[in-house]
Amino acid sequence: MRYGAKWPEYADQWNRMVIKPGRESQFRQYAEFAIANKSLYLKIAAQSGVTWPHIAVIHRRESDANFHTYLGNGQSLARVTTEVPSGRGPFLGPNAFLNGALDALHLDGLDSVKDWRLEKILYYCEIFNGTGYANKGKPSPYIWGGTNIQVRGKYTSDRVYNPFSWDPQPGCAPLLFMIAKLDNTVQFKRED
Repeated sequence: MRYGAKWPEYADQWNRMVIKPGRESQFRQYAEFAIANKSLYLKIAAQSGVTWPHIAVIHRRESDANFHTYLGNGQSLARVTTEVPSGRGPFLGPNAFLNGALDALHLDGLDSVKDWRLEKILYYCEIFNGTGYANKGKPSPYIWGGTNIQVRGKYTSDRVYNPFSWDPQPGCAPLLFMIAKLDNTVQFKRED
């Protein structure tokens, strides 16, 4: 999956995106949580080069924003991970979340990305989760969950796809949108 082929799709989907009725307050609440914890996300951003809103939405999606879990898969920081990516950790001590987050971002190569445009953030959210939806020609609920872009179908576990399941988790795109709406310091650059 190449960025050059995907970014126009993300741009179009973002421009058409509408948060589903009844879920706006949920996204507002999640965005408020992210903003309240901005200082920790900024520490990770400073060391990784990844934008703090991007880190916050991955954190929400992977572990419901639990600071005792590994950013890469939501498993406990206190044990070696067994899900993809497996064999990470344990991460202990007062900087456990920070160190685990930096490890996850490095493992996926996000710390080497430059020029974080909105479409690139969405692309790397999908890469972080996996390209299974793109391979099926479907928009990823990891990105679009809770919006008009989301369609039926969900990976219920690693490499197990159910075309009839509905992913109830919040998508990265509507959460990014709400963070920017509530925090005027967040302004996304767009592809031309």
